[in-house]
Amino acid sequence: MSAENPTLEKDFSASDTAHNANGADMDRQMTADDVAKAAARFGYGPLAHVNTAEARLPAFGGEAQPGLYKPVADRKIANPAPLGLSSFALTTFVLSLINMTTLDISEPNIVVGIAFGYGGLVQLCAGMWEMACGNTFGATAFSSYGGFWLAFAITMTPGGFDIQTALEKADPNHSTDMFYDSFALFLWGWFIFTTLLLFCTLKSTVAFFLVFFFLDITFLLLGVGYMYRVDGKPNKKVVMAGGLFGLLCSFAAWYNAFAGMADNSNSFFICPVIHFPWSATGRANRGKATSDRETA
Repeated sequence: MSAENPTLEKDFSASDTAHNANGADMDRQMTADDVAKAAARFGYGPLAHVNTAEARLPAFGGEAQPGLYKPVADRKIANPAPLGLSSFALTTFVLSLINMTTLDISEPNIVVGIAFGYGGLVQLCAGMWEMACGNTFGATAFSSYGGFWLAFAITMTPGGFDIQTALEKADPNHSTDMFYDSFALFLWGWFIFTTLLLFCTLKSTVAFFLVFFFLDITFLLLGVGYMYRVDGKPNKKVVMAGGLFGLLCSFAAWYNAFAGMADNSNSFFICPVIHFPWSATGRANRGKATSDRETA
């Protein structure tokens, strides 16, 4: 492709055919790069496989990048977003199933190890690598949620940091009320932070937006469930509802992670991420469709 026209979404109609010496049209063999560019026009495919010499890359869920951005020049680094999304998804998946009392499991102790190792450390590393990619949003999101899972694991470590025990001793009635109230404030703080990130996804894709939308509802419901208790225990129905939205969030995160890895070299299909109609890519697609109809 010509470097003089650095837009991602190019009209291949003028160059889709080549002429032989007799003026007859011959089908043009599309390169892998052409296929990726054509797929990107319709909101498909991971931008990690698109030629990064282009001026700007459009918003895409698999890149954990909600807006247009310029890639770091002369840097060969893999896309860390699928790793960060996958680590977040699996840890959220397990905890959400426990919040829904799946198989009558009532204590989240099994999540401690996952939260320390995968959801915490690995996701924090993904956030650091997003910084190397020049992705401010991805670095902020992955690093923060990596910190969330580390904080959650520290809080829930049995007999390790004695956070719950200390709060029970500080409670006037030596009950769990102070711990549950403190944990609710912890969750609501993350609800506020996630809301800020959610606003930044409104001009990206539906798939990327849904990750933060479901997560935001999850934090809100869990905070309500721990704050407004029934018989001194977290409100079971509200916590289960939070677990359901957490489960949806985990599947949405896995979907975006797969979209960030799958392309025509390793998969028989690619995942649609559906650009919002008011996004830059959505407007460009509408303009292209209008032009095609006028031409027809």
